[in-house]
Amino acid sequence: MSGRVVIGGSSGFMGRRLQQKYRDKGREVITISRSGADLTWDDQAGIERAVDGAALVIGLAGKSVNCRYTPRNRAEIFRSRLDTTASLGQAIAAAANPPALWLNSSTATIYRHAEDRPQTESNGEIGAGFSVEVAKAWEEALFADELPRTRRVALRSTIVLGHGGVLGPLKNLARIGLGGAQYDGWWPVSRARRAAGTAHDPGAGRGTQRFSWVHIDDVARIIDFVEQHPELDGPINAASPDPVDNRTFMATVRRVLGVRFGPPTPRWMLEIGAIGIRTETELILKSRWVLPEKLTNAGFEFAYPTLEPALRESFDAESA
Repeated sequence: MSGRVVIGGSSGFMGRRLQQKYRDKGREVITISRSGADLTWDDQAGIERAVDGAALVIGLAGKSVNCRYTPRNRAEIFRSRLDTTASLGQAIAAAANPPALWLNSSTATIYRHAEDRPQTESNGEIGAGFSVEVAKAWEEALFADELPRTRRVALRSTIVLGHGGVLGPLKNLARIGLGGAQYDGWWPVSRARRAAGTAHDPGAGRGTQRFSWVHIDDVARIIDFVEQHPELDGPINAASPDPVDNRTFMATVRRVLGVRFGPPTPRWMLEIGAIGIRTETELILKSRWVLPEKLTNAGFEFAYPTLEPALRESFDAESA
């Protein structure tokens, strides 16, 4: 693998990791972000020059979904994904020498709440609601134009573990004795939220909702693998082959941190806490049961196939 890499959305958790990885390998890297990068998103001419002759384009841009789903935030979640994806597509369409591969972020949240069976690329069922509509629109933007010389992959990522990301808040909660399973249950849902598709309907899960995850190092390795395997295209699940349930996940977090006890947290407490820290309970109560069928069939081997070693590395890196 060689050639220029263009990373759109380079300032985030994954973007920083990939910049370091490719530069360590001696590849030319051009970054695009709102600030602090080689190019900004309003410099379409510069983006087109960067993409022309590149070997690999990676789209990661998008406002974090770790926020309250207000009308303003919902609009920005859509806009930040669709506009940046369209910008990369326009640049590739205009290139005299377009990249061989355009890999764009997507999300495994596109699948339905699943506690009965795992979801794969071949048999997964698309869900409903705001988060699913975001994922569908994001992928539609990726595949919208005719780009016959560029292979396109939508990387349907599960929860990414590593230094930073979701683990910081969970580590703090576990250490103060709140690292138990998160229980679903009844909570009032307004008509406005139901109309907006942001309502999480009450479930019966008592820590049984599935938690699909992947280590950040494996995401970087997956991108390498996809670049080396031209037969892979379309949606690809970036997920460990060993998902767990919420109860097991939180118990493993406590064990790795040496915390003996963590009482379960009922939904009413989660909802109040989510309001306080400006996030949504869907992020922890939706059951995401996803398997990496395409990668497994193609022979990809995970460096972190099971949860506990992935958590230990992540927490060790955070402490280093």
